[in-house]
Amino acid sequence: MGKSIHLSAADGFEFAAYLAEPTTKPKGAVLVIQEIFGVNQHIREVCDGYAGLGYAALAPAIFDRAERQVELGYSQDDITRGAAIARGKLDMQVTLQDLQSSIDHLQQYGNVAVVGYCFGGLLTWLCAGQLQGIKCASGYYGGGIRQALAVQPVVPTILHFGDLDAHIPLSDVELIKAEHPAVPVYVYAADHGFNCDHRGSYDAAAATLARQRTLALFAENL
Repeated sequence: MGKSIHLSAADGFEFAAYLAEPTTKPKGAVLVIQEIFGVNQHIREVCDGYAGLGYAALAPAIFDRAERQVELGYSQDDITRGAAIARGKLDMQVTLQDLQSSIDHLQQYGNVAVVGYCFGGLLTWLCAGQLQGIKCASGYYGGGIRQALAVQPVVPTILHFGDLDAHIPLSDVELIKAEHPAVPVYVYAADHGFNCDHRGSYDAAAATLARQRTLALFAENL
């Protein structure tokens, strides 16, 4: 359903992206922000899923600044490699600029929402408070939001966490709730990565409910 395209950042840097377009007039657009595993098969399938529901969906390869064509699996070696790129080789402000360029590209399809997973969940949170041209945001198990509590979302934003997630303790989730009482924060009986059906931590019930809530947010704001 989708295809690979290239986008130009504000500084002229070209980076890859996966674009899935609906077969009918788009209801709007969704920026899909990757996990630490790159724009892999799962992220492409997420885009295809949103396209099947009538949205144009774009997943920019934000790792291209550090290393092109990163597409990882879920082994411990993959986790180590992906985390090293995300935490050690990216400039977050430059990454946000690349995401802004992606949002600008998507505006041709209508109003734009953001959804992101893991590392992308943190970036979704940052987008909701710092970028322009989006109408709403849905962040899944965003590690690092606890360290970015000063960010104030300026668009309707919801967050999803798993209560079995060893990477994001419930104490952090409670701090997020306390600091941002206007932001709906949903906690599921699930582990980190519960939305990804390529991982052992996939939880169908949690993924389905989180997606329903995300789609309701999109329907209300796009």
